[in-house]
Amino acid sequence: MTAFTEIGFLFRFLPAFLAVYYLVPGKLRGAVLLFGSILFYAVGEPYFVLLLLAAVWLNYILASRVWHYRKRKRRRSRKKCITWFLAALTVDIGLLAAFKVSGAFLGTSILPLGLSFYLFKMISFQADIYTGEIEELPTFWQAAVYFVMFPQVVSGPIMRYKEGKWRKNGREYSWEKVEEGLWYFVTGLVTKVLLADRLAILWKDISVIGYESISTPLAWLGAAGYSMQLYFDFWGYSLMASGICVMLGMPFIRNFDHPYASKSIGEFWRRWHMTLGSFFRDYVYIPLGGSREGDGRTVRNLLAVWLLTGFWHGGSLNFILWGMVLFLLITAEKLWFGKVFRKFPFLGRCYVLLLIPVTWVFFAVTDLGQLGIYLGRMFPFAGGGIAVNPKDVVKSLGMYGVYLAGGAVWCVPAVFRFLEKHRKNPAAVVLLAVLFWLSVYCLVSMGNNPFAYLKF
Repeated sequence: MTAFTEIGFLFRFLPAFLAVYYLVPGKLRGAVLLFGSILFYAVGEPYFVLLLLAAVWLNYILASRVWHYRKRKRRRSRKKCITWFLAALTVDIGLLAAFKVSGAFLGTSILPLGLSFYLFKMISFQADIYTGEIEELPTFWQAAVYFVMFPQVVSGPIMRYKEGKWRKNGREYSWEKVEEGLWYFVTGLVTKVLLADRLAILWKDISVIGYESISTPLAWLGAAGYSMQLYFDFWGYSLMASGICVMLGMPFIRNFDHPYASKSIGEFWRRWHMTLGSFFRDYVYIPLGGSREGDGRTVRNLLAVWLLTGFWHGGSLNFILWGMVLFLLITAEKLWFGKVFRKFPFLGRCYVLLLIPVTWVFFAVTDLGQLGIYLGRMFPFAGGGIAVNPKDVVKSLGMYGVYLAGGAVWCVPAVFRFLEKHRKNPAAVVLLAVLFWLSVYCLVSMGNNPFAYLKF
C-alpha cells in the first residue's frame, strides 16, 4: 500500500485517512498524520519501520543538543554545538552510505523504502537547526510528523521543515484546498498510469530484444521513450504527493518545472527534481564557495555536487558515470559555451533534447558492458552489433507512437498551465474524471507498475 497507484490506497487508505483527518479537532490532526504515516510505511516496509522510527528519535535528540548549545554564546558551547552537529551528520550520512554501498553489491531489494528521501530531510533539519534557519526548537511530535509524513516519506519531494507551516493556524483547511489538491493528485495519477507506465513497456521490449540487435533509430526512440517515462513517472508521483499535502492544508511543493523546455543542461537540472537540486545547492555547493572563488573552485564544487548526486541515486558505477557525464556537460556550459545558448535559445533547446536522452541511457543501463553496446547502437560508427530488423522502429512507432506523441504534448509548459488555470471548467472536470477512471481500469486490468524512485 506504499504506492499511490495501488487500488487499496486510492479507495481505502486515502479516503479513510482524509475523513478522519478532517473530522477530528484541529489540535489532533498532527497525531492523525503521524500515526497514519507510520501505518502507511509499516504496511509496505514492516522490517525497516523500526529503522525509520529509530532514525527519527536519534535525529531529534541530536538536533535538540545542537539547538541547546547554539543558543549559548560561549566559545565552549560553540565547539559542542559543532561536535553534536557533526555527530548528527555522521549518523545520517553513514547510514545512507552503508545501505547504498550494500545495495550496489547485494541489490536494491535490501534498501529500506524511502531511505534517501527521509535521511535527506533529516540532514536538512540538522543543518537548519545548526545555522539558525529554524529559530525555535520544534517539539518531538512536530519533527516526527515532518520526517515520516506519508505523502513524502517514500519518494519525496524533499520538503524543508519551515515549508510545512507547523505553527498553530499556519495551515489553510478548506474544501477549496481539498479540491485543488485533488486536481493535482488525479493529474499526477493520469500522468503516471497513462503515459509513464505505457512508455515503460517500450523500454522493456527493447531489453527483451537485446541491445545488440536493435537498429540505430530504435535505440534513439528507446532513449527518448525512457526519458519521457522517467519524467512522467517521477513528475506524476510528485504531483500526487504535493496534491495530498495541499489536501492536508500544506503548501504545494513544486518538484518539476517543465524541464524539457530548458535551453541548457544546467537549466534542465534546475528544473528537474528541484527539491534535490536545491538541497545540494544550499548544503553542499554554496557552503563550499559556490562560484564566488574563481573557475577552479567552481569546477571543484560542481564535481563534489555531481559525485554526490550520482552516489545518492545508487552505489553502482553507472550512476557515478552518469553524474560525471553531467558534471562535464554543465561545467563546459558554465565556463565556455553557455552564453551561446543564452543568445540562441532555439539552439539550446535542440541541444537539451538531443543530449538529455543520451545521459539517461547511462542512468538506465546498470551493466557497463550493456551500456557500451547500447551507446554503440545509438552511435553506430563506434560499433555495437548488427540490427536483426532494420525496420524495427516502424513497428515500435506503430505500437507506442500515440504515447510518445501524447508525451511530447504534455512536455509543453503551456499545455499544463492552461489546464491548471481552467481546472474548474466543467469540460476540464469531465475530462479529468474520464481519464481518472481510465487510469483505474488500467491499474485493475494491467497491474500496478512501481514508481521508478521507490527504492532510491
